[in-house]
Amino acid sequence: MDIAPLIDVMFILLLFFLVSSTFVRDTGVAVSRPQAAASQALEPTSMRVSVTASGEVYAEGNRVSVEELQAKVSAFVARERRRTVIVIPDADVSAGRLVEVMDAARLGGAEDVAVATTRKEGGQ
Repeated sequence: MDIAPLIDVMFILLLFFLVSSTFVRDTGVAVSRPQAAASQALEPTSMRVSVTASGEVYAEGNRVSVEELQAKVSAFVARERRRTVIVIPDADVSAGRLVEVMDAARLGGAEDVAVATTRKEGGQ
């Protein structure tokens, strides 16, 4: 039995799965997300910005200032079709710092700015 055609089919299937899958880019910063009862899933191609409990901001895994964040969001918007930024705050981040980061993302050109949470037990 000739198995060469079977190997060809397996390579084609492998290529199909690699091309059709999307990879989620994580920021690489550990934060304890706040909980919310109402939440929805967002596109995996969105830019992710983390805010730690001490107020430090990380974009694409690198620590940045609020001014640098605005520039990074502008660069992201210029190269990506989707203009969504997901802010991943620690549960202990002050509301003022969160608004600062969200404002910088909007000024950078983001159309949608979302806050990432974990689903609260007993939520929908």
